[in-house]
Amino acid sequence: MLKDSEWTIQKQADYIVSQQLPSGAIPWYRGSIIDPWDHVECAIALDLSGRFKEAKMAYEWMRRSQNPDGSWYFSYHGDAPKDLTRDTNSSSYIATGMWFNYLVTRDRDFLSYMWPAIEKSIDFVLTLQLPSGEVLWGVDRNNNVWPGAILTACCSTWLSIKYAIRIATKLGLNKPLWTEAEKKLARAMKLHPELFDRFGEDKTGHAMTWYYPVLVGLIKGRQAEERIGRGWHDFVIEGWGCKCFADRESVCVAETFELILALIRMGAKEKAKVILDWLSQFQDDEGVFYREVYWPCREIRRSEVEPQTEERNTWTSAAAILALVAFNGIRTRFRPTAAR
Repeated sequence: MLKDSEWTIQKQADYIVSQQLPSGAIPWYRGSIIDPWDHVECAIALDLSGRFKEAKMAYEWMRRSQNPDGSWYFSYHGDAPKDLTRDTNSSSYIATGMWFNYLVTRDRDFLSYMWPAIEKSIDFVLTLQLPSGEVLWGVDRNNNVWPGAILTACCSTWLSIKYAIRIATKLGLNKPLWTEAEKKLARAMKLHPELFDRFGEDKTGHAMTWYYPVLVGLIKGRQAEERIGRGWHDFVIEGWGCKCFADRESVCVAETFELILALIRMGAKEKAKVILDWLSQFQDDEGVFYREVYWPCREIRRSEVEPQTEERNTWTSAAAILALVAFNGIRTRFRPTAAR
């Protein structure tokens, strides 16, 4: 079983903070790239673990590094752009981050301060929404549009648009075009799966394609149970966790935490607890989780297994925090009036 949840949360937060750059940017690990989606996920985790100062630094980095069109580049090294692709999923995720920031801190002034960046990001995303509702993945450095929509990315984008609408409402603003766009995207994902992953984006069987519609709340109730049930034996190794891809023999710890989030979202908390307990074997002596663990075969005794990679990264620690806080309840950790 996992050690004390609060201890585990704080150990992940310690690791994320130890990797954060003075600019506020959070790379995968020191010396690695910063990508905006994982950077925001880490900021959410910092807020949920009470590291408000560091989370604020992370969001201010986002505000400073935003492109004039409202996007962010796919990756950065330090503060310098690395991959000049601009994708809709990463660019919209700031709205999700800032909604959680507000839920935890109730800092309306900071929400207002970040609003221009949020507004521009969603406006950028909607320039790539097709009349049929799906949102194209992004554009390359030469402004060539990727012609396809990716289901997992669109699930995350849809959630970000929903949270952006909530932020606008909280600030007394009305965004009817955003509301229309959100409904069109939801309708496309629910009723027209043929519009997504048309160019082989999911040819290896991504676990995220399986559980993300449940995680974000797009699919609920019996439909969610049926979807998770259909993919369970393809992606879950009993006693270990969730594979990244159906055809690979490795457990990805971050994806396993995300699966836990999906299970909690659909009300399967007991099943989530079972998987949560499996993950204790993938912590190092400092309590930080490994990124990925391989094994020679499924039948090997767990005591004989040593992770073949000891890479630790910030987004795995962030996913751990999100899952642990969701399991234990965010409202039990902070009062609504918590201040920065």
